[in-house]
Amino acid sequence: MSRFLTVRAFALATVFLSAGLFSLFAVAEANAKEDRETIVRNDRERVLATGYWIYNDLDAAYEQARQSGKPILVVLRCLPCEECVKLDDDLVEGDPELKRLLDQYVRVRVVGTNGLDLNVFQYDTDQSFAVFMLNADKTVYGRFGTRSHRTEWLGDVSLEGMAAALRESLKLHAAYPANRESLAGKTGDPLEFVSPEKYPTLSDRPDHLNYSGQVAKSCIHCHQIGEARRDYYWQKGQSIPEEVLHPYPHPKSIGWVLDARYPARVKSVAEDSAAAKAGFQVGDDLLSIHSQPLVSMADVQWALHQVPAEGAEVEIQIKRGDQTQTLTLSLPEGWRRWDDSSWRVSSWMMRRIAGGGMRLLPLDESEHRELQLRSPMALRVANVGKFGLHATAHKAGVRVGDILIEYDGESDLIREADIFDHVNEQHRPGDRVQMKFLRNGRPRTVEIPIQK
Repeated sequence: MSRFLTVRAFALATVFLSAGLFSLFAVAEANAKEDRETIVRNDRERVLATGYWIYNDLDAAYEQARQSGKPILVVLRCLPCEECVKLDDDLVEGDPELKRLLDQYVRVRVVGTNGLDLNVFQYDTDQSFAVFMLNADKTVYGRFGTRSHRTEWLGDVSLEGMAAALRESLKLHAAYPANRESLAGKTGDPLEFVSPEKYPTLSDRPDHLNYSGQVAKSCIHCHQIGEARRDYYWQKGQSIPEEVLHPYPHPKSIGWVLDARYPARVKSVAEDSAAAKAGFQVGDDLLSIHSQPLVSMADVQWALHQVPAEGAEVEIQIKRGDQTQTLTLSLPEGWRRWDDSSWRVSSWMMRRIAGGGMRLLPLDESEHRELQLRSPMALRVANVGKFGLHATAHKAGVRVGDILIEYDGESDLIREADIFDHVNEQHRPGDRVQMKFLRNGRPRTVEIPIQK
């Protein structure tokens, strides 16, 4: 029977992967009583005690890989992941097949992105768990780890999918360097800075974790990279590039639901979607995108992430039954916005900028009908900040439960992410926007500044 990872199961798997066969119940019970500083320090002691993983030392991993000829497995794991550290007892005893595959890699655990080489490690930073399989010369074989919701992982990852990604990467390693050209696209163009602490908003952090001081406070978390990239452009008075504001589009936005047990197998195709129009069918195995071999759903996202916001024709090789063929996926200008990025942790920055600290959720159809709204826009205020710049909307009189029906004269911004896009295109810090709300059926107008 296949075992899809729930939030709890996936979190448990990450603990197993990083610390070997360890009593996960004991870890969770201890963590419940520990502060962040203790959790980070205890994690290091636990993992080093097992001797199974190299801890926070990529240079040592590269050297060991050169000596042994093995590929490298890098697990990037933010600590503590308070939203996903749960229990699921069906994984307590570990997975023997996964262990057998792990034994074939040089294994390194990275718990902070300080000093991380962003020319090599480019990934969806709105995750708290990401995996790289690579060569000692830093050629990337593949990525693993996908997320489409702030706390739910169901359908995005599974133990079977992780094992499949490890197996496929071992095949690529065995064929290397003859396949070097097909892997070149798995390393992206350089980012704005070579490592996270070089970004202006992170410049107060060291290039390594400070275990001699307050180690938890010294850590640069994954999501802070995405925030720093957005802030880099915004503070210069520029629009945030679409690939930064809408990174790593999920396959669902194209119309694919992929089966998390396999590298990239189509489980369903949404009607009238770009995937359906391209001719994809249930059961198709996606083999490569623009000649890049795929080992996981994260690899699919990486390949989609390379497609420009203005659109492109994307060649995808598939296996259907016993036959291989190439299909062309047509992505128009603006296609990145099909994916709703409001779940991302880094969207808190956009809530400050565009909404003065509001978090907005769409009304369902029945609520919309009940209110007899003429406007297609109907976003309920689920939360409103009360501190710092996130308190701007609250100070202007916005309250939880208010329903936003118009923003800056626009009534067709259906999602919170549409407001982010509107502000990014049309406004800069210091501009002012009017918002119209309903409270107990009565209209209210509020004005707030666009934040830095």
